[in-house]
This record gives sequence, structure tokens and C-alpha cells, in this order.
Amino acid sequence: MRLPVVAARYSRGNVVIWSAFMTHAETIAELCSLRNHGSKFGIDRMRGFAAALGSPQQAFPCIHLAGTNGKGSTAAMLEAILRGSGLRVGLYTSPHLVKLGERVQVNRVPLSDAQICDYAAALYDVAKKFGVPGDEDYPSFFEFMTAMAFSHFKRERCDAAVIETGLGGRLDATNILAPNVCVITSIGLDHCEMLGDSIEKIAAEKAGIIKNGVPVVMGVVPEAAENVIRRVARERSAPVISAREKFGADIKNFPETNLRGDHQRRNAAAAKLAAEAFFAATMRNVPAGIDGFLQNVNWAARWDTRVLSDGQTLVIDVAHNAECAVVLGEMLKADFATTKAKPTVVCGVLGIARARPILRTIADFAAKIVLVRPAQDRACTLAELRSCIPADFAGEIEESSVARLFPRANFCSEKPANGGKVIVAGSCYLAGEVLAALSGTPTEPCDLLQDKLR
Repeated sequence: MRLPVVAARYSRGNVVIWSAFMTHAETIAELCSLRNHGSKFGIDRMRGFAAALGSPQQAFPCIHLAGTNGKGSTAAMLEAILRGSGLRVGLYTSPHLVKLGERVQVNRVPLSDAQICDYAAALYDVAKKFGVPGDEDYPSFFEFMTAMAFSHFKRERCDAAVIETGLGGRLDATNILAPNVCVITSIGLDHCEMLGDSIEKIAAEKAGIIKNGVPVVMGVVPEAAENVIRRVARERSAPVISAREKFGADIKNFPETNLRGDHQRRNAAAAKLAAEAFFAATMRNVPAGIDGFLQNVNWAARWDTRVLSDGQTLVIDVAHNAECAVVLGEMLKADFATTKAKPTVVCGVLGIARARPILRTIADFAAKIVLVRPAQDRACTLAELRSCIPADFAGEIEESSVARLFPRANFCSEKPANGGKVIVAGSCYLAGEVLAALSGTPTEPCDLLQDKLR
């Protein structure tokens, strides 16, 4: 059942605001305009917005995830376990790859264009109580999307929801939740300008999701981060469930999953422990098939291997920061050990500090590097990317674009001479553009559907 839509505008000063939208394009345009005002950290504004909506976040039990990397994969694994156990499950992640509705799913069905229009109309009608876009109390783009997710999960009567933080944890809009289980997947140096310039400071921000008495599942994190997480947990009387303690140091003891890589087995460990803790917290029996559910995880662009129309193998991976660069190196090394052929790697990254370790890793394994710039205003220029390639790289370097490389559905114009694969690595936004091109589906403007950091 759709919410009532009233096509109307109202004015306040020189600002014209839609109170409802008749088309998806109009809705997207208005949501896009919100990000121009930047991200707004702190949860008091989100608390007020949610309260005005009737506190929909209180309508379902949930698992709340934070971490530098692995949040999305772990969330997808958790969703697969809970849904496989017969529950109706909401999933909230960001950013999206191709369509905005991917961020908000119930039983892996994304929000439709019509649903986004209807929810946006209802949310804007409530948001006007807090002023106009740009006002300090007016919700940001991410807060609108978070409210949309909470409202949808309430309306769909979800038995459980798996909710990923957007950035950090302590001041993230999602931190108004009262979760049944908290999860911290990993800690690395990323978004240092917002979260702090040390492992300890970043860990403290992520640990901000820990709630009094609520179990916290801790993935395999650096010792400095673990010390911080355990300290915060003690202060809040929150029991810690450690993946390292439960499964030991040998990766062979960690659960297997259909997502490739040792890092995904570490994510699977966190997901399995979180699911078990959730079943206990909600007084449900732990199902016998958890390990089996981990073999049916659907999560795009994580060493995502596809065979194109001409038989060529393409891999898409969202290795986008220094911690991911280490994992990317492991995957490239394992791939070369199997194929004995160096790949062509297509790379585009947001931020030169991220680009350096990624391109340094790629240069160790690639026969050719193709530089592209994702359609995102924070993306590195081609010149910046080129400057990050080590001077001793002996392979070929080329500059191109997604449009030239993927001119039609299920096809790539790059043909490695050595019979190697084409691997796309870097920004989530680059992965989304490539997936859209491969499917022949125009991508929604990811560059506009993300708050500007300030």
C-alpha cells in the first residue's frame, strides 16, 4: 500500500521546498540537493526526526554493525543467516552500487522507485517542522535515508534488521538504535580527517555503538583497537564475543563462505557469532544450518567474478583503502598462483591517501594498469592516480573511462594480450558504474547521492 502523495510546494523565505513528489526524478533531484549541505555528525537531530516519525526504530529487533572494512559483507552474511532461518529481515547498507533502493531492502528486495517517492514525500512533510534544507536542525541526506529504512522495516513488520553505520559509529545517525547485538568488524586507518589519526582514536569512534549490557561481537582487529573496544565494553557492562578467541589464529578454523578470500572467512566468523548472539538475545533457538546459509551470500563487487559475452573473465572488487590494499594483494597473489597470468587492472580511487597503497599493491601483480576517474567529485584525477604508481613499475599504463572500457552490456573493450583477467579495483562508486554499464542500466547519480564530508 502506497503512502498518499500530494503534489504541492511551500515556500519559506527564498527557499522553495517540495512537500511531496510525483516522479522519481523529482524525488532524486531533491534528495541530491540535500547532500550539498554536507554531512551532519551527531545523533540529537536524528533522535528528534525519528521521534517526530513515531520512533520507527523501536519496532524491530536489530543487529548494529560498525567497522572500517567488512561491514557490508558481514551484514549480507548476517542477513542470509537470519532469512535462511525463516525470519523476515531488513537490511540497511551504504553506499549503493547502481540504484538508491539497494540501500534499504527487506528479504533482499530493494525499495522500488515508487516506494522511494512515497517515503520521501512523507519524510519531507515531517522534516519541514525542523526548518528548511541547510538549517542546523534539518535532516541530512543520510538521515533521510536512515529514517526511510527504519520506516520501511516497521511497515514491513520485519522480524529482524541488520543495520550498518554510515561513517564511524558514535556520532552516526544509526546510533539511535537500541540493538540486540553490536558488531565491530575491523579497525584500520581510514576517514582519519573525521575519525582520528590513530587506530585507538578510530576504535573509540567505532566502539561508540556499544550499548549498556548488549553483547558486542568483535572481529579480528589490531591489538591496540581490541584494547579500546574491551575498555568501552567493560565501562558499559557489555559482554565481548571475540572471533579470534572463538576460532583461534588459523584461518582454516574459521567458517567457510561462498565469498572468496580469507578476509571473508573472518567476516563470516563475525556474522556467525553475531547471529548466535541475536538468537540468544531474542530467545530463539539457534538453527542448525548457519554454516549452510553462509554458502548462499549474495553481495556484489567483492571479488565478483563474471564471464562476459565473449568468454572473457572480469573481476570487480571494492578494494578502496589501505586495509583493503593488503587483502587485494592476497587475492591477486592467489589468482596469479592459479592462472600464471598477470591481469590488467582498472583502477579508480577516492582520495590520494587511499590511492597510494592500492596502486602500490596493484603494481606488484599487474601487467597493465588502466586509470579511470569515477563520477564522484572526491575522486582522484588521472594525474593524481598516475603519480601513485611506483616508478619501477615495468608494465603499461593507460588512461581511459568506464564508457570506453564498457561500451555495451556484458562486454569489456580491454583485451589482455597475455590471456589474463581484467580486474576492476578501487572505489565502490567505480564498481557501481561498471556494474551499471555491464547490465545496460543507467546508474543513478552516486556522486550526488552521498553527503559531502565537512
